[in-house]
Amino acid sequence: MKYSDHIIKEDSTLRFTIEKLTALAKDLTVFVVDGSGRMLGTITDGDIRRAIIAGHNLDANVKDFMFTNFRYLDTSGKAFLQLSEYRRLGIKLIPVLDSEKRIKQIINLEVQKAILPLDAVIMAGGRGERLSPLTDSTPKPLLKVGDKPIIEYNVDLLASYGITNVNITLKYLGDQIEKYLGTGSDKGLEIKYYTENDALGTIGAVSLIKSFSNEHVLIMNSDLLTNIDFEGMYNMFLSENADMVVASIPYDVSIPYAVLKCEGEVIENIDEKPVFTYYSNAGIYIVKREHLKHIPANEKFHATDLVELLIKNKYKVVHFPIREYWLDIGKHDDYIKAQKDIKHLKF
Repeated sequence: MKYSDHIIKEDSTLRFTIEKLTALAKDLTVFVVDGSGRMLGTITDGDIRRAIIAGHNLDANVKDFMFTNFRYLDTSGKAFLQLSEYRRLGIKLIPVLDSEKRIKQIINLEVQKAILPLDAVIMAGGRGERLSPLTDSTPKPLLKVGDKPIIEYNVDLLASYGITNVNITLKYLGDQIEKYLGTGSDKGLEIKYYTENDALGTIGAVSLIKSFSNEHVLIMNSDLLTNIDFEGMYNMFLSENADMVVASIPYDVSIPYAVLKCEGEVIENIDEKPVFTYYSNAGIYIVKREHLKHIPANEKFHATDLVELLIKNKYKVVHFPIREYWLDIGKHDDYIKAQKDIKHLKF
């Protein structure tokens, strides 16, 4: 949706507004701005009907019947807190205004899941040797699952949560990834690329990024196929006042026998065929920007190294169990599974 299609000037007439709403078909809301682009009001199909009932003719000015007590989001970074309330109220389109009340964006709440104040880093430098020969001339993030590359699912997922500052770290055949995704402007994103000369581990290349726009940073592997709830993960990060949250995958281990709990030779309890749940690292993290300084420059450093370092220094690290779909596409079997699963997934 081009948000400019939903904007009309303050000197527009009722006739023009009806024509505009008719052209918009189902998105029956327009936003009225003054000569400087500052928002003055909204007009919906209901406002048009009320204007006609009130006796306004087709040459009436929009300022005579527009709704001025409108809701909006600002660019302060707290907008994500309001979205769920607006969605609950049945609002479909909501404008994002700057400090001068100029429209910066119009969000369709049926499409946009959230607006999270996060920068993102996608780690896309791996060789993908286990997927050879598929990766002999194509980087693993560009292998197609269904009708688009793996990495594009992740970029689109970030965009759907309003995460627009995206950094991608590259190494193996990275020029292909940069050529495919470009600047990200067609998706409403700003994508920047950073190339590691030597293999720097699963998070070491983050040291190449010298500045972030937000206080919190989401870091993820590029070879994941997932529809994880980033909003739920970020809300946990905030509610727990955590320094880092690690997305996790529940992994159940079934014991096919009765397990005895003993004190010495004495049996105190017996558990028939128990199931134990463990949590595995899912390769997705949210961390306070200040802790990225612990990642050494030009040295191999893994995400687990950062987790262990923060824990050792008494910082709060929590995990967020993924309840949605998640698949690490590392082997041929995983890639085959992804091709089957994508037919039934909703992103």
